[in-house]
Amino acid sequence: MSVLPRPEHPAPSGPAPPGWAVMGRAADPEEAAFRAGAALAHLHGVRTQSGLPIALWRDRLALDAAVASVRFSGRSEGFAELRDALCLTRPGDPLGPAGEIGRAWRRAVTRPLTARGLTPLPGVAPELVSRELARLGAPVARAALTLEAVLADAPRAETAALILADAALAKALGWDRIVPLLANGLTPRDLRCDGDELRLACHQAVARAAPQAAGLAQDLTRRATRLHAVAPKLRAKGADAAVEMFLAQDALAPVALTHLMSDRAARRLCDRLVSLGVLCELTGRDSFRLYGL
Repeated sequence: MSVLPRPEHPAPSGPAPPGWAVMGRAADPEEAAFRAGAALAHLHGVRTQSGLPIALWRDRLALDAAVASVRFSGRSEGFAELRDALCLTRPGDPLGPAGEIGRAWRRAVTRPLTARGLTPLPGVAPELVSRELARLGAPVARAALTLEAVLADAPRAETAALILADAALAKALGWDRIVPLLANGLTPRDLRCDGDELRLACHQAVARAAPQAAGLAQDLTRRATRLHAVAPKLRAKGADAAVEMFLAQDALAPVALTHLMSDRAARRLCDRLVSLGVLCELTGRDSFRLYGL
C-alpha cells in the first residue's frame, strides 16, 4: 500500500474533542449520555467543516459498519474482501452474503432519510421502517429504542436494525444522510441487551465512534485538499470527473473510470495520482488493483 506523504501545507484542522469526553469509560448512565452528547456536538461541527469530502467520509464509515455487521452475522470477511466484492464484482453478478451487507450500508448512506429512501432493508417490513423513522425522543435513546424494536421483530436482521438505528440517530440530529456510528461502536454482546442496558451500550458506542469518525473526517479533508491541489496538473481527458469520483467513494478500480477514458488511460491516471502522493493503491496486488484517497 502506498503511504501518502505529509502535505507541506496541510489543511487546517478543527478543534479536538474534549479529552474528558473520549478518555476512559463512563461510570454511570448519566455520564455516558453526557459524553455521547459532547461527542455528537463535536462531530456535528466537524461534519459541516469546509473541504470535507462528505460522500467519501460516509462511504468509508459505511465500509467500517459493514465489516462490523459481517462480524455480528458470524462471518469472517474483512475490509479487503468487502472492497473486492463492492468494487470488482460485475453488475448482475452475486456479491455473496458479506458483499450484500456492504451494498446495504453503501446504499443506506447515499439515500434520503425517508421510509421510501431507505426501503427496502433486508429482513425488515416497510411499515416498520416508517414507524421507526417517525419515533420521537432524544437522539441516542431514540436510536436504542429503534435497534431494540427491529431486533425484537426480526432477531436475525442485525444489519437492517443497525442501519435503521443510525437513521433514527441522524434524523434526530437534523442530518440529511446516515453517518454510521452505532455499528462502529457496539459489540456483538451489546446487540443481545435491551432496555436500559442497551441504551447505555448505545451511549457508550456513540462516545467511542463519534471521535473516530471526526478523526477520519479531518484526515480525509487534508487528503482531499492535496488532491485538489494537484488536479490542475492532470491533462488526461476526463481527469476532473475522475477526481470527483475519488472524492466520493472509498475505492475504485480503474475500470470504473472507463466511461470517462480508455482503460489504458484510466490505469495511467491512477498510477500518476499515486506517484504524486495523493492516492493509495489499496490492495498491494499486481492485478485487480483498487485505488482510494
